[in-house]
Amino acid sequence: MQILQQLGWLFYKSVPTIILFLLFYWFMSANFFKPLQRTLAERNARISKARAEAEAVKAAAKGKVHRYEEALREARAGVFAKQEGARHAAFQERAKILREARDAAQEQVRAEKERIARDFEAARAQLEAQSAALAEQIAQAILRRPVAPAGDAR
Repeated sequence: MQILQQLGWLFYKSVPTIILFLLFYWFMSANFFKPLQRTLAERNARISKARAEAEAVKAAAKGKVHRYEEALREARAGVFAKQEGARHAAFQERAKILREARDAAQEQVRAEKERIARDFEAARAQLEAQSAALAEQIAQAILRRPVAPAGDAR
């Protein structure tokens, strides 16, 4: 029984400590833990909201990057098309210049052939005209006497 008395006395002595502990717990809960939990809940809500906004901004940025890349591809395609058009125009101009140069050269060759043919015919006519006189001179030089012209056959 003495043990029960000691336990009762110990319990009686610990009642103020238990009451102080419960008052301290209630005070800490009301003044420290609830505001701390409220602050943490607000913080978590703000973090979630910020993450959602960051995802939205990231998606918007990704869309803008996609539109920029698409515009860049279109601009490059436009530049390549213009370059190809310019290259094609330059090729056509080059072909035209070559065709004109070839035609001019052929015309010049034709004109020179005609001139050479005329000169040849003139030289032939001149040689034919001079051949009789030249033949007469050669015959006189060989025979050492005057010879009648070839047209005077007697």
